[in-house]
Amino acid sequence: MSETNPARTGPGATAESEVVDLCSELIRIDTSNYGDHSGPGERGAAEYIAEKLAEVGLEPRIIEAHKGRASTVARIEGEDPSRPALLIHGHTDVVPANAADWTYDPFSGEVADGCVWGRGAVDMKDMDAMTLAVVRERMRSGRKPPRDIVLAFVADEEAGGTYGARHLVDRHPDVFEGVTEAIGEVGGFSLTVNEDLRLYLVETAQKGMHWMRLTVEGTAGHGSMTNDDNAITELCEAVGRLGRHTWPVRVTKTVRSFLDELSDAIGTPLDPDDMEGTLHKLGGIAKMVGATLRNSAAPTMLGAGYKVNVIPGQATAHVDGRFLPGYEQEFLEELDRLLGPRVKREDVHTDKALETSFDGALVDAMQTALRAEDPIARAVPYMLSGGTDAKSFDDLGIRCFGFSPLQLPPDLDFAGMFHGVDERVPVEGLKFGVRVLDRFLDAS
Repeated sequence: MSETNPARTGPGATAESEVVDLCSELIRIDTSNYGDHSGPGERGAAEYIAEKLAEVGLEPRIIEAHKGRASTVARIEGEDPSRPALLIHGHTDVVPANAADWTYDPFSGEVADGCVWGRGAVDMKDMDAMTLAVVRERMRSGRKPPRDIVLAFVADEEAGGTYGARHLVDRHPDVFEGVTEAIGEVGGFSLTVNEDLRLYLVETAQKGMHWMRLTVEGTAGHGSMTNDDNAITELCEAVGRLGRHTWPVRVTKTVRSFLDELSDAIGTPLDPDDMEGTLHKLGGIAKMVGATLRNSAAPTMLGAGYKVNVIPGQATAHVDGRFLPGYEQEFLEELDRLLGPRVKREDVHTDKALETSFDGALVDAMQTALRAEDPIARAVPYMLSGGTDAKSFDDLGIRCFGFSPLQLPPDLDFAGMFHGVDERVPVEGLKFGVRVLDRFLDAS
């Protein structure tokens, strides 16, 4: 059933009362990223965010890396500007969506069945909305954070960040002056273990990436003729080897720490040396954890030929390659062994793996804020199998965490929401998130 959420903004609004409206309105701004400049771009979202920040007295800047590809940045003065600053970053672009597949139009921002529905609801206009809501309430009430806060709502994360975070870091590093720590997406969400324990997974590591193009040159000819140098055949055999390959398990520091924490929490031994058996004990998060145990290379696109009776002289494929922290060289060597000498490999986009320790005052602030709103909360570190804009900010020496707090229903397939059909975020989860973020800022 569809629900109404009357707009509650203005001088008397609270973060909880307006976060749903902010999330819905952001979703209604189509910022689909097709990996080139054919989409609508992020300018509309950048202007919307700038307006919301300016309404409460901030002085946001819109920085455009390419026509329509815009990010919004702002700085909030803290009680002690001499302290290192904190960055809160979120991206405004989303992956495309086909409305015919969805229960509600993916760009409607519909509020129904206790959720806000639409493309970007969890990736990551929810965090954008929570950040806006908390900042707006604090600015209206004159509550300064303990230290300076830099806000960055950036473009192009879904295609590697070239026109967003990467552009800001390379061309506008002054925006991040004094920043030493950051929080961003895909972390701080809950996993209910039992009635006495909810884990909140904080992202402290992420796999690196090699998005690549594979090319095989062969001998062109007539389709009716025997051809032992068919580029398609050679490429398909190589792609088949790659797609079916089982990469060896590599338990990194972060994954081992996660398993230790989880083992202690659930009271069940989880053996890092028997990962297949361990995964069977993890329930709904097994797929997510499983993706952080190995390097991976997923074939995603194939291209060759132009006519059914013509053998083409060239065939291409694209592969999404991901490697664990510390295992890039092993990944590349195994990749080339699997592909063989006939396949030319070119990187389309590369980025490093990240890993930081789960300790320090910022982690303590996360735990304190979570427990204040959820007495059975326990924060634990985990590795993200994908990548985020943290990779760019890390180049400035900024220590990055994934912390976008959400308390989720135990039966929600949260991992399936990312880039999935019927993406949605619980209304109560958003309200929980703004309460935690507000406390976190005070504690950080």
